Amino acid sequence: MRALPAILAGVLAVAVLAGVLLLRPSGKERPNLGEIGITSQTYEAKVEGVSTAPCVANPELQCAAVALRLTEGPDLGSEYSLAVVLSETSPTFAVGERIVLSYQEDAPLEFRYNYADRQRRPVLLWLAIAFAVVVVGLGRMRGLAALIGLAGSVVVLLQFVIPAILDGRNPMLVAVVGAAVIAYLALYAAHGFTRMTTVALLGTLAALALTALLSWVAVGAARFSGLTVEEAFIITIAGHFDLSGLILAGIVLGALGAIDDITVTQASTVWELHAVRPDLGKAALVRSGLRVGRDHVASTVNTLLLAYAGASMPLLLFFVLAGQSIGTVLNGEVVAVEVVRTLVGSIGLVAAVPITTWLAAVFASEEFAAERQVRPEPR
Repeated sequence: MRALPAILAGVLAVAVLAGVLLLRPSGKERPNLGEIGITSQTYEAKVEGVSTAPCVANPELQCAAVALRLTEGPDLGSEYSLAVVLSETSPTFAVGERIVLSYQEDAPLEFRYNYADRQRRPVLLWLAIAFAVVVVGLGRMRGLAALIGLAGSVVVLLQFVIPAILDGRNPMLVAVVGAAVIAYLALYAAHGFTRMTTVALLGTLAALALTALLSWVAVGAARFSGLTVEEAFIITIAGHFDLSGLILAGIVLGALGAIDDITVTQASTVWELHAVRPDLGKAALVRSGLRVGRDHVASTVNTLLLAYAGASMPLLLFFVLAGQSIGTVLNGEVVAVEVVRTLVGSIGLVAAVPITTWLAAVFASEEFAAERQVRPEPR
């Protein structure tokens, strides 16, 4: 019985590995979005000067003539001029700043480069460095291990989940298997190969399975089309994808982060309670653990809601300005998807508390009982 958590985790690991092998990306050729005007080639340029004058094509409009020097690409070091029609939504340029240009190799020279975005990589890099320093500074070796687990999660997403979905695999199955792989990597990397971590992993996988099942039922009942964002239309042009399946995949992957957080907390709480009070039985451990879990759930559910609301803030503002009723707003697919995502994720989150607490109470009691048998207290 003492080895049961490790056995269960091992059996599930074999099942997950089989899923990875069955769903692994085939490497087949994918649709080329360049055929519909979306280029993958972008290069950096530095703004050398900006002047404003009436547009040549329409003198009633004002245009900004932006002098650029290319700092990347086949025309490195060359000068290029970019004309931008000025409006409330057009980008502004400052001398010395760096921007990103899209590149069309077969276009005429005057149209070969177009404004794509601002260069934000230095800001992102410094934020990432600051994040790593803070995590390692507080968590020491455990913080470093957590960063390694984070890197592993990114690798799983980029090398397995996304390529497999692009190959036409079932998005739901890919997301479940990918989320399970991430759970193994993240939990064991951050918390070590301990019995407590294994219990947290089992609770995570159980809650993840429940979340996947509920999301499958809810998305099917709501009959979501998946055509709620511009990118969805683009990928339907590029190939045949299960858009409702992509919603399911997003729900599963989005819920994982909150679920593994709460399962680790519950397992750790029960373990510490039993270490301090070895006389507590399973029932008392469960009751104490659930009291902690209720507080954690209350704050985490609110976190999920605010995270989704924050991401959809411009959309919510639009609906308020449109004067639509709450019922009409919630019924719209673009909002209903987020409602289902929040509610299903929250149900999985809540379910993780009693599942993990009970598993931790059972196996923590057995571990301490076994230790007392090996090392009996002196009389």
